[in-house]
Amino acid sequence: MKNNYIMMLLLCLATACGEKSKEKKEGTFEETKAPHIVFVTGEEEYRSEETFPMLAKLAKRELGAKVTVVYSVDSLGFIDPNRRDHIAGLEALNTADLMVVFMRFRNLPEQEREYITNYVESGKPIVGFRTSTHAFKYENDSTLTEFNAAWPAKVFGQQWITHHGHFDDGKFPVTNVTIKGDQATNPILNGFSEFEAYSWLYHVDGGNWKLQGDSEPFLMGHSTKSQHEMNGKLEEFSLDNPVAWTKSYTGTSGKKARVFFTTLGHPYDFKLTPMRKLAMNGMYWALGKEDDIPKDGVNVTLDEPFLPNNSGFGQKFKKNQKPITNF
Repeated sequence: MKNNYIMMLLLCLATACGEKSKEKKEGTFEETKAPHIVFVTGEEEYRSEETFPMLAKLAKRELGAKVTVVYSVDSLGFIDPNRRDHIAGLEALNTADLMVVFMRFRNLPEQEREYITNYVESGKPIVGFRTSTHAFKYENDSTLTEFNAAWPAKVFGQQWITHHGHFDDGKFPVTNVTIKGDQATNPILNGFSEFEAYSWLYHVDGGNWKLQGDSEPFLMGHSTKSQHEMNGKLEEFSLDNPVAWTKSYTGTSGKKARVFFTTLGHPYDFKLTPMRKLAMNGMYWALGKEDDIPKDGVNVTLDEPFLPNNSGFGQKFKKNQKPITNF
């Protein structure tokens, strides 16, 4: 009888410890299931319709994740990043554990916009790239203008301000990316090495501007060619600015979401190991899996060639491409 009591006590203790180990980190997904990651592409400049499927395949391979990629499409169902008023498949966010977003000046109808904003308000994690500082652009409805600047600033940490100029697009790197002095032990930087990026530097902090909320930069960029330098405006727009940071966002749910953001995102950056490692490590962190990031970073070796088109507006995207949503 005494032995049975002891065994029952040990069983209860083990169960309690097990339940405690399953407790979810605030702003992350439930650790007991494979995450569902939804990649939202909706910009016409940086070929996210090509880079996000590549990242989705890595996320599926390394995280065992269910992945969904959604795109701007035309009336015939072909990928058309120039279409600003429609992103097909956003309802996938209803079951997402992580939203990864690369948008620019979208004028989405209410239902599609609400798939995104409802996810953001849920307190689930978010990863954002570059032009998502200006994800929306509503010009003809004064009730929606908050989405143009105030919304990305509070969610991602900053709105669109300016950059240092379209120099040598895709020909030569124009931004030196370095680790911020006190951030060397940040787990997102596991296996990361400083590199030269093709992304021209965005201004997000300094002069009349400051990163918002509890944003904590861990990578800095130095512009090697600058229109602002040519115009004598470096007091307003420094040659050095954060290019990656983490922050939190607490929405209407009252839950604090983890947010990882980088202003990098030129398609040729993603051909480089450090950029892919930054993106994948950032997803792990957002999901609360920073303890699972290997010391040399997430494996970002590609299983197939990645040959994206260069950045640029107009018709520079690959034509007649049907969406591949699931991998």
